[in-house]
Amino acid sequence: MDIEKPAITPYLTTRKLNPENQETPIHFLRQTITPTEYFFIRNHFEYPLQTQEAFFLPIAGEAMRPTIFTYQDIIRMPSKHLTLPLECSGNNRAFFDPKVYGEQWEDGAISQGLWKGVPLKDLLALIGLKSTSLEVVFEAYDYGKRKDLAGKFHFTRSLPIQKALHPDTLIAYELNGKPIPYKHGYPLRLIVPQWYAMASIKWLKRIVVIDHHFKGPYQEIDYNYFPYKDNDLGKTPVTQINVNSVIQQPVNRSILDNGKHIIEGFAWTGTGVIIEVEVTTDGGESWHKANLVQEQSPLYSWTFWKYVWKVPNKGEYLIMSRAKDSFGHIQPFKAMWNRKGYGYNGVYTVKVKVE
Repeated sequence: MDIEKPAITPYLTTRKLNPENQETPIHFLRQTITPTEYFFIRNHFEYPLQTQEAFFLPIAGEAMRPTIFTYQDIIRMPSKHLTLPLECSGNNRAFFDPKVYGEQWEDGAISQGLWKGVPLKDLLALIGLKSTSLEVVFEAYDYGKRKDLAGKFHFTRSLPIQKALHPDTLIAYELNGKPIPYKHGYPLRLIVPQWYAMASIKWLKRIVVIDHHFKGPYQEIDYNYFPYKDNDLGKTPVTQINVNSVIQQPVNRSILDNGKHIIEGFAWTGTGVIIEVEVTTDGGESWHKANLVQEQSPLYSWTFWKYVWKVPNKGEYLIMSRAKDSFGHIQPFKAMWNRKGYGYNGVYTVKVKVE
């Protein structure tokens, strides 16, 4: 009797179960669109209990016509599709030196989806913004306790009015052609292109337009760069994604045979588009341009790249990749250290041995 060979598939990498935090197996996926079952999961709290209220989205505050939009109202409005990555701002936190506290994400807290939704600016146009509007606050249904403050808090953040009115800031209701899965924010979530994923709030409960700066703990305490360990000097908010790249293959500490190998991965940025990726196989002494898979890097989307490496001799090699975007930003050798471990984008490094 013939026995069918089992299917070999990658798995998510678990960082925590409660709240659930899982990494995408990025080294083994070559799709432009990350399959939904492999999308990374980042939660601050347990999953919220959903009721019928989740299908109503109130928008109030500095508005001439405060309105409660229904889910049906939103999905009937003119929509758009965007292909873009969501990256946790703590992605690669485990690679900081000196080490920092927090979820020890490696390189899989990033995934790319095809999102469908309604531009937020269209909803804000319907309610009529007052001239005093400064920020737009988004409150999620998920909530819980913090270790540093008394009481319970909903996950709540704001966007400056200019970013809220960007034509590609969406109230999304589909991921990869289907309703957004519950774990990723069903029925409605915010999608903010080119910003780290803490801005793309899941399980939207309500939106409030305000005439002042929002001071919630997920705005003022978390998601800020603190350059110093013992004081808050130089504090700046985490916003745009830093230019970055990853080597998908070979993986770190691989043992390779002599000959020819393909070094491959992808690159992404929060400003402009990727225009160049360079690779070094000698620890940075010489750099070589990789081939970008796309002739023109699409706006928002990550860009795949490849480099053919002809191994000269047996031995140990230090391989690195660095990306450059159209605004001139280049991956640095060393990421900007900050005590909460956000925005890591040091040159991607793998060590291999050729036998």
